[in-house]
Amino acid sequence: MSPASTLPEVPLSLSQELTPPPSSTPVSIPAASIFTPEYLKHLNQRLARLSPEKILEWALISLPNLYQTTAFGLTGLVILDMISKISKQQWKETRPDERETTAPVHQVPLIFIDTLYHFDETVDLAHRAAQHYNAPMHIAKPEACDTREDFVRIHGDRLWETDPDIYDYLVKVEPARRTYQQMNVQAFITGRRRSQGASRGSIDIVEFDATSTPPMIKLNPLASWDYQTVWTYIQVNSVPYNPLHDKGYKSVGDYHSTQPTLPGENERDGRWRGQQKTECGLHKDHTKMRSNFVAAKKRKIALDVTKVVVEVSTTMESGDPTI
Repeated sequence: MSPASTLPEVPLSLSQELTPPPSSTPVSIPAASIFTPEYLKHLNQRLARLSPEKILEWALISLPNLYQTTAFGLTGLVILDMISKISKQQWKETRPDERETTAPVHQVPLIFIDTLYHFDETVDLAHRAAQHYNAPMHIAKPEACDTREDFVRIHGDRLWETDPDIYDYLVKVEPARRTYQQMNVQAFITGRRRSQGASRGSIDIVEFDATSTPPMIKLNPLASWDYQTVWTYIQVNSVPYNPLHDKGYKSVGDYHSTQPTLPGENERDGRWRGQQKTECGLHKDHTKMRSNFVAAKKRKIALDVTKVVVEVSTTMESGDPTI
């Protein structure tokens, strides 16, 4: 008997009478003990047989404190639309007397990481989409920063050029992790797909992120879809999307590191063009990124102290009477 055979089966036929608890319900799952490598393998083998909609239905029932982290790219919007349809269907089935007078509750709250360097079109879409789907949205920004000017004042200008890893940590990783802890996020949905290539080329539907505190479950319900399938869904279902996609941008990130995709390129080739980089940091080792940030901060402090000592010594040697 394999280790996985002793674990609970994934339901291939989901009961419509099961109503998942809201994501804010204070329920805890011992993720480290349940989502072992053996169980994850078993789980992914079973979930691979299901459509993205069925995967999401399973997640709504099975994963407490579930959120969707999104920058409102095409895949994230497809997921948002699917969850909305599931929410509406369950609302009709469980609250027949209320459906005419009350708006259905979108069952998965959104987390939008506002780096302060998004295109204006992206920020506008975030608010339009959240309103369109009646979805609660939490906006996370870099610590102690409300505007781009705040960020430049604290961290300097064009940090994405001088130290891109620290930039990624400050504008995406730290705000995301801080938000996850504040909101007790135990599982989150992403829009990553294997067809996007690079480190995403071999992702599973369900992953266990052991680098977070506490560890969390990462769900990639559209892992098997390609770009054309996503785009077709957007068009057929009239999903609101970023107008930049009509201008040649297949993937949209921060304005300073995003260019239109050229014919024949992978959809993410317009991101960080000319750099040996394929991820923004959200899906990298959080512990390692934080360690690198702390080390860089210590180096900067040491350098600043050295500069002050040199300046004072130089002034004293010059005989400045103010010293």
